[in-house]
Amino acid sequence: MAAFAKQRVRITSVERLRSRIDEVNRKLLRLLAERGRLAQAIGELKRRNGEAVYQPAREEAVLDSVVEQNPGPLSDEQVQRIFVEIISACRALERELRIAYLGPPYTYSHQAALGRFGSSAALVAEASIPDVFRALENGRADFGIVPVENSTEGSVGVTLDLLIDTSLKIVGEVMLPVRHALLSLDGEPKKVRKIISHQQSLAQCRTYLAANFTHCEQETAASNALAARRAAEDPACAAIASKAAAGAYGLKVIADGVQDSPNNATRFLIIGSQPAARAGREKTSLLFSVADRVGALSQALGAFARNAINLSKIESRPLRGRPWQYLFFVDVAGHQEEPKLKRTLAELAHKVLFLKVLGSYPEAAPVERRRVAEEAVGKGRRTGFA
Repeated sequence: MAAFAKQRVRITSVERLRSRIDEVNRKLLRLLAERGRLAQAIGELKRRNGEAVYQPAREEAVLDSVVEQNPGPLSDEQVQRIFVEIISACRALERELRIAYLGPPYTYSHQAALGRFGSSAALVAEASIPDVFRALENGRADFGIVPVENSTEGSVGVTLDLLIDTSLKIVGEVMLPVRHALLSLDGEPKKVRKIISHQQSLAQCRTYLAANFTHCEQETAASNALAARRAAEDPACAAIASKAAAGAYGLKVIADGVQDSPNNATRFLIIGSQPAARAGREKTSLLFSVADRVGALSQALGAFARNAINLSKIESRPLRGRPWQYLFFVDVAGHQEEPKLKRTLAELAHKVLFLKVLGSYPEAAPVERRRVAEEAVGKGRRTGFA
């Protein structure tokens, strides 16, 4: 950095600085071409060995590494965004991936898909969460991204239900900060008579709406993007959606950051047909059911305690067709092939009626990484659970 500061003092001509930039651009192009050729060679080896094009653990490791080595002056978020797109473009040289998500565009599901797979992937909008699963099962998509829980409103029941019967695996997760905006055609709050949004978004903004729009009718929509489309057609309607939707639908922002919790975030699962490769920082998701008798759940959970396995989440879900019986969804630290967790799962299998491992996959990136997709929304690639 000191050497660069001396250069700035010594080189004062704009033309000379631009000449230096042109030289750097040529070097960057040569290096990008070399990276692309290496990606193509890797792709050929993957095809010969029957390996998957998308390697979530490897991509996470690359992004972690570039952040760790970032010398500035570009921020970590800017560097991450650049490398997400470099990885996306090089991955497409191996093979273009089709990614199914809960559409339409300009939803948070779209934003999560873009932030993870980049703009060189073919992002396919589906009308519902079951349609995302069907797109993979029918071969119309390579991977899917679905919302599974929100930090303030809890789990997405339909996603949990679909995980019970599907043969698909969880191969990754994305934690996306959610920042809602209130949008209308002319940005005049006094003209608003109806507020439209996805039911979860309305719930996430209930305190704000109660304080500022008690006179307004509320209406649910299948997604926030569809709500924005409705608001664009009626000046008496306002939509709760991402700020990105304002530019896409010609709306103005009445207020930004209207969610009740400043730490509002949605967790998305990436699903695929094949298990994810081993990584350095993993979690495993599983579900099980127990007999309807005293102590059955305690005995099942005891397997984790005896083997010092950390449970980061446990949630019950009614067992379809069997009133008052439940399935338990559990997230634990580690990979299912690690000896300690493998031993735990074998012990658990003898104590439960049903056990299914949904997948072992890299843990979501830290908060700083999650800001990448959010920032990308304001940079022209407008993206948008609902």
